[in-house]
Amino acid sequence: MSLRDEYQSSLKSMDTEEWFDLHFHRPLGFLWAKLFAKLGVSPNAITVASIFMGVAGGAMLYFGRPDLIWLNWVGMLLITWADTFDSADGQLARMTQQYSRMGRILDGVSGDFWFAAISFALVFRELDYGDSLTGPNFFAQHEWLIWTLGILSGISHALQAAMADLYRQFHLFFLKGKQGSELDSAAKLKEQYQQLDWGRNFWSKLPLFFYSGYTANQERFTPNMQRLRAALNERFGEDGVPSQEFRDYFRGLSRPLMKYTNILTFNTRIIACFIAVLCNVPWLYFVFEIVVLNILLVYMVMRHEGICEKALQQLESKG
Repeated sequence: MSLRDEYQSSLKSMDTEEWFDLHFHRPLGFLWAKLFAKLGVSPNAITVASIFMGVAGGAMLYFGRPDLIWLNWVGMLLITWADTFDSADGQLARMTQQYSRMGRILDGVSGDFWFAAISFALVFRELDYGDSLTGPNFFAQHEWLIWTLGILSGISHALQAAMADLYRQFHLFFLKGKQGSELDSAAKLKEQYQQLDWGRNFWSKLPLFFYSGYTANQERFTPNMQRLRAALNERFGEDGVPSQEFRDYFRGLSRPLMKYTNILTFNTRIIACFIAVLCNVPWLYFVFEIVVLNILLVYMVMRHEGICEKALQQLESKG
């Protein structure tokens, strides 16, 4: 296999990849993956390293004093580096077939750790330094306001990332089948969770507890998708996939929404964060998360639910 073909095989799919990732994070991630494969480093170890780098980078965004602004640049470099590792872990897993549920869980929460660190750093930055628009004392005098913005931003980020992940995985299910998607069922995860004993299986049961809750929240916001999944399972079995004609039909409906799904992941929000930090108005990043990205999230949910309802009607009309 040529290096180009190996790189292509390390990607999830061209349908779900973002332009900036394809031209920056994925090529760098592939180089890291090749190096780590030679060194015998596991994908999970890369994910853990990305968590530490991303959290450290997020903490560096706290410094708002003019003589310490260089630390913001260090933080942005660390966060960007962490994201190339976040690409590398998945690419290495696909290259070496090292898939695991723990890897799926770690990969899903890594970004949450980064942005939790970023949120705390920006809140304390506002309290200790102020910003170029409100001055040094506004949020110090209205501490409840910056904490409210930070918390709402964090909740918004977690929900936006979870829904974007679900829509990508559902699209990959129709594109590549069950083996090419990491789509899970909350009911099955809960059943597996209940079968484990806390005393003997603590380290397996604990992540499954959080992951089953994460999956249940995804399903709660997508009733039409769950109806479509149930109809597909009833007709084709849990491991089965519909006909190629139906898969192409759904893919044609879903693919135009992938560009909006990508906005809800990493690149757009971190660029907004970096701009807010460099302009010394960190609270505007929180407003961007809460207002702009949540409007896009509501649009995505409504559009995708409509697509799933239409696809379900198409499935039922085929008898």
